[in-house]
Amino acid sequence: MKVIVIGGGIVGLASAYFLARRGAEVIVCEKGSLGGGSTERAAGGIRTQFSTPVNVDLSLASLPTWRSFEETFGVDIAYRRAGYLFLARDESTASAFEASVEMQNERGARSEFLAPEAARAHCPSLRTEPFSAATFSPLDGFTDPHLALQGFAAGATEAGADIRTKTAVTDIIPDSGSVCVVADGTRIDADFAVNAAGPWAERVGTLAGLDLPIAPKRRQMLVVDPERSVPETVPLTIDLDRASYFRPERDGTALVGGHFAVEDPDRDPDAYSQSFDLDWAVEALERAADVADYFGPASEIRRGWAGLYAVTPDHHPIIEESTPGCITAAGFSGHGFQHAPATGQIVTELVFEGSASLVDISNLGSERFDGDDGLTHERNVA
Repeated sequence: MKVIVIGGGIVGLASAYFLARRGAEVIVCEKGSLGGGSTERAAGGIRTQFSTPVNVDLSLASLPTWRSFEETFGVDIAYRRAGYLFLARDESTASAFEASVEMQNERGARSEFLAPEAARAHCPSLRTEPFSAATFSPLDGFTDPHLALQGFAAGATEAGADIRTKTAVTDIIPDSGSVCVVADGTRIDADFAVNAAGPWAERVGTLAGLDLPIAPKRRQMLVVDPERSVPETVPLTIDLDRASYFRPERDGTALVGGHFAVEDPDRDPDAYSQSFDLDWAVEALERAADVADYFGPASEIRRGWAGLYAVTPDHHPIIEESTPGCITAAGFSGHGFQHAPATGQIVTELVFEGSASLVDISNLGSERFDGDDGLTHERNVA
């Protein structure tokens, strides 16, 4: 079985690793450098607290790989299981939290619904006054995306995958159940092509005659010296109604992010500003200070950046064999890093078995966008 994986981010390399371990001949084609799209600009969060069953299932199926990563790949990815703390201001959000916690626990995620005062046990400097409820799960945490990417890359190479950077795919030609990929002017015949191109996935799909509703959206992040050090035991904390979040980084610093603008235009993944906007940074720090008193006027910005989410209309990925020989694994809407281990295994199942058994992906096909039926949206998105 010969498989061309298009995209050298975390989803593409996880797919390459599991495919090669299964015995496939794998070639990864990355137009730039490994992780140069979204992975190297990710926050590294790993959580089970989603609002829809399929996203919870993808998380739970990914956890064994994250937990055993150092043992399996020989790479310490700085995996910290400090949890995630979600905060609700509006009563409607609090009610949704309560329903989500029930669903999450039914599926095996150990989340709990909390009063704001109880949430202080996890985030001692939390300002409880603005909030009506919270949720927390000890299964959640965060890790270093760069180190995880390198682990998957080394693991895939060791398993026999051929990883090619600076190798742009310019055409995909489905051919009676197999596929031909043109990369860097060279024709490569294969049994399957996997579109794991993240923000470029819509363009890659077009090469195969597919119309994939995956839009590149710009998101920003800061590394901050707060007024008071954020302990490493503090969870990744999300003020969901204000789309703001922070988490501890190293040596008392913090990552601060969020998306606050009403307008959210599509971006050109080859030509967008990768630096942060000053006005956004001021607002991001103000919103973080409204959540916890680690932050205040004396907080200082060390550095920041902007990256891209690959977003679908319902904030769920497309994972399917879109046309014979062409598999899509993209559109994770900011969750691709944490769901990469499960996705790589599902892609491998689609290649070798023709269907997925690890997770029920029947609702992740692109046909869900064809009709007028209401979509089920993932609500826990910041």
